[in-house]
Amino acid sequence: MLSQINYLIRSKIDGKYLVARMPQKDNATEASYLLLFKEHSEALSYINTHGAEFRDRLIVESISPTHLRGLLKRWGYQGIGLVEDPLLPRISFMYQDSYF
Repeated sequence: MLSQINYLIRSKIDGKYLVARMPQKDNATEASYLLLFKEHSEALSYINTHGAEFRDRLIVESISPTHLRGLLKRWGYQGIGLVEDPLLPRISFMYQDSYF
């Protein structure tokens, strides 16, 4: 499934990626899931729909599956949120171990 190039949204200001944060049941911390898009145009649609006021501060980057694994570990993300529909948005969340 993740053998293709995917796309991320990143801040031009501080270099952070767009993530979804979800509370964890067992403690007070939040788990961060890196948001991935299947197409460059879907990432742009997401920005235009949900973050138009930040449009000039965001960029879309491509990432290969081999680089994705390292990025998840380096930034300490729990997993990914694969954006199925950028307009609603509809997102499928997966733990890091479930797709590598």
